[in-house]
Amino acid sequence: MASSTTTRLILHDEPQTRHHLAGSPVGRRLSLINVHFRIPVSFLIIFALVAVIQNQSQQISAVDILHGEDKYSSATTFAYPLPEVELKGIAIQLESNAEVEWQRSAYHFQPDKNFISDPDGPMYHMGWYHLFYQYNPESAIWGNITWGHSISRDMINWFHLPFAMVPDHWYDIEGVMTGSATVLPNGQVIMLYTGNAYDLSQLQCLAYAVNSSDPLLLEWKKYEGNPILFPPPGVGYKDFRDPSTLWMGPDGEWRMVMGSKHNQTIGCALVYRTTNFTHFVLNEEVLHAVPHTGMWECVDLYPVSTTHTNGLEMKDNGPDVKYILKQSGDEDRHDWYAIGSFDPVNDKWYPDDPENDVGIGLRYDYGKFYASKTFYDQHKKRRVLWGYVGETDPPKDDLLKGWANILNIPRSIVLDTQTGTNLIQWPIEEVEKLRSKKYDEFKDVELRPGSLIPLEIGTATQLDISATFEIDEKMLESTLEADVLFNCTTSEGSVGRGVLGPFGVVVLADANRSEQLPVYFYIAKDTDGTSKTYFCADESRSSKDKSIGKWVYGSSVPVLEGEKYNMRLLVDHSIVEGFAQGGRTVVTSRVYPTKAIYGAAKLFLFNNATGISVKASIKIWKMGEAQLDPFPLSGWSS
Repeated sequence: MASSTTTRLILHDEPQTRHHLAGSPVGRRLSLINVHFRIPVSFLIIFALVAVIQNQSQQISAVDILHGEDKYSSATTFAYPLPEVELKGIAIQLESNAEVEWQRSAYHFQPDKNFISDPDGPMYHMGWYHLFYQYNPESAIWGNITWGHSISRDMINWFHLPFAMVPDHWYDIEGVMTGSATVLPNGQVIMLYTGNAYDLSQLQCLAYAVNSSDPLLLEWKKYEGNPILFPPPGVGYKDFRDPSTLWMGPDGEWRMVMGSKHNQTIGCALVYRTTNFTHFVLNEEVLHAVPHTGMWECVDLYPVSTTHTNGLEMKDNGPDVKYILKQSGDEDRHDWYAIGSFDPVNDKWYPDDPENDVGIGLRYDYGKFYASKTFYDQHKKRRVLWGYVGETDPPKDDLLKGWANILNIPRSIVLDTQTGTNLIQWPIEEVEKLRSKKYDEFKDVELRPGSLIPLEIGTATQLDISATFEIDEKMLESTLEADVLFNCTTSEGSVGRGVLGPFGVVVLADANRSEQLPVYFYIAKDTDGTSKTYFCADESRSSKDKSIGKWVYGSSVPVLEGEKYNMRLLVDHSIVEGFAQGGRTVVTSRVYPTKAIYGAAKLFLFNNATGISVKASIKIWKMGEAQLDPFPLSGWSS
């Protein structure tokens, strides 16, 4: 166990630092670093130390920053002008490319141009939501990964700020990769992140807000002693990444978890402890491991209540609390989670259902969604989920349009207290501010077997749709068996007609449905009378463009006795987020129609089942555009 005594954070140019590092785990790793680097290590170390010494007189003491002394303490008021910051670090408006401009979302988060991916360090600070994210300021494809930074009052409308961090040190020269924010008890805001070194070795690094009393958190500084962690023995130099938010354990020491794998195929989460945020000790045992799941990225551990819908902080342990463990599977590119129990003394997590363990059971999203991260929003007492939604078109198309990837509409996330076996994800309430004051409503629309009903609503590219479906119970009960082996991803999609499905909504369709995205339910029934419902999205005919990826996505969704079948769809040009049964199952689709764009996009209800009639009721709101602008720094004050 690590000592419970708090070690003062010391700088590299202090005499005692060199002596301290010589016997520390970091120092020992420096002697082994040649195992993980294919470059002259001695040169890099000397270069880094010289750079620190030369610049030290111009730098703010990390001791003052991290321990909240003097003018940088959390008690300091923000009463002086913001530093002058050039706007050259802010993404500039891209000239419109009319050929592909219709693909750009209207109310999902994305910069004005170039590549975006993992959300990093989301947090609420002094009245603003902060979002950091991986960004390539030079191209619409991956590379030169920098941390973009944007702020919002509501997580829907955003201001872009100058970059928080750029790849400018030997330990992160190939990318400032995924990381997490922690607010220390004194109010100081720090970031732990993964740096990609010259040979893509993954090293863990520390950065901190120069002035945590600045509501905008404009200036960030990398710790002079970076990197603070190297891959431990037995871990590949590219299998060690994505530190989590820190939390304090019952012994007063801080913890964080990271993703890794061992023996090539066993995915796992490592646990580190610290008392001063620069010296970390690795636990002998992993938090949890699952064979045959491969490398775990973006590991997340957080509590959920079994009795209410408020979000929880890591300190909120107790008998009415479960813990979610989540990982992003590097090999299959899916975000997996499981529900279980956490032992905060021994830092061990145990699944409630081993058959639905992490990486082999439940997913946040059964469509296009990856590298997610949650944070506790103390402003509204909720836990919020962010992830990025990648493209499925070829890179040449991304270069043509000048941008790639977007983020999902942030989702509140809680345990489903009715089933106890899954999470509930739901778009944050703030997105409803973009709804039109008037909505189109169609009540009790009769959908007989084989029905297709057009819904005349005008332009149908930016919508918020709420639909419910009632099934003829007599027909359902009279069916003895139907498609017991059904699976969304291996099915024929919406054209495959079964006794009890599919039925649902068709979005982003042209008038002749030569292009369309059906989102639907499909019921499979066994001979014992039990049934299983699936929620699917069929991209197979979503575009005439043959170069893009098209899949049938989906999974099963619990439907409890007495519940109507319900779905909510957020339609935004080239992205559709689908939430079934109040958010028990979520499917996100990326589609690139060539005909069903702007005013040509149509909306339909359909029932392609052969053995049941369905009654549908639907409300449809037109959605406005979200604000995504550079922040007007000149003359601004708190």
